[in-house]
Amino acid sequence: MEVVIDVLSKTDDLLRFGTSMLSTHPAILRTLRMATAPPLAVDRLVGLADTKPSLIRALENGKRPKRMKKDELIEHLERIVEIISELIDIDIFSWLTDGRTPEQDERIRAASIVADRLCGSIANPIIRNAQEKRQFAVVHRLLTDLGYIETSDVLDTSIMNMTPGTFSFNRNVRIRLGNQSVKIPIDIVIQRKTVDDDLPILIEAKSAGDFANTNKRRKEEATKIRQLRSGFGSNVRYILFLGGYFDSGYLGYEAAEGIDWVWEHRAADLLEVGL
Repeated sequence: MEVVIDVLSKTDDLLRFGTSMLSTHPAILRTLRMATAPPLAVDRLVGLADTKPSLIRALENGKRPKRMKKDELIEHLERIVEIISELIDIDIFSWLTDGRTPEQDERIRAASIVADRLCGSIANPIIRNAQEKRQFAVVHRLLTDLGYIETSDVLDTSIMNMTPGTFSFNRNVRIRLGNQSVKIPIDIVIQRKTVDDDLPILIEAKSAGDFANTNKRRKEEATKIRQLRSGFGSNVRYILFLGGYFDSGYLGYEAAEGIDWVWEHRAADLLEVGL
């Protein structure tokens, strides 16, 4: 909470927050994103402020981009400040409506809420990484028990050359989309021992702690399956490996795109695809 209190101190409890303040103390941006309603993810702020992800990352690391001209930087900072000012959570920072200095208990309450949001934004990627490792371990155990061998040659983006009976994690798969060559990240690629074609099984590991998160991101898999079908044909095998909260709305959306799924607690269901 000390970080949030420090930001409130620098900005006179957000009463004196502007472009010059953000330019002088760029690292406060991470906290300010959590002070809005709803809290702003980086990509959301980038879109609303029509700015650059690299600029947001630099600012939150306490730096100003060296290659960006001063006038251009000011223009971007003004747009960032405008968006954050419009979206400041007035229910938390109620004193802003009256333009007054908050009471100490108001300040502490607001700082506690923003600090909780800030901790969540930092912790979520760590939690997702831990969940991914857990899911990978489940699949690894299943496949090795079946006699499959993990291959470390993940730099080769041509999955068509995989040896039967092998699998790999975190693989970039290259496909052609029109005149462009595109790399699509795939969590797990499995080349079955006995195959009637050269196309491996592609698996996306997904875990979620609430239904809202899945509904926000469900379109990602739909986009990916369309790209994969464009590159490999309609017989591509793309499966979701799910752990956590995925409701009927999410599952129905994916089913409509022709995407099947296997639950993490029923990993043995993967045997039904011919492992």
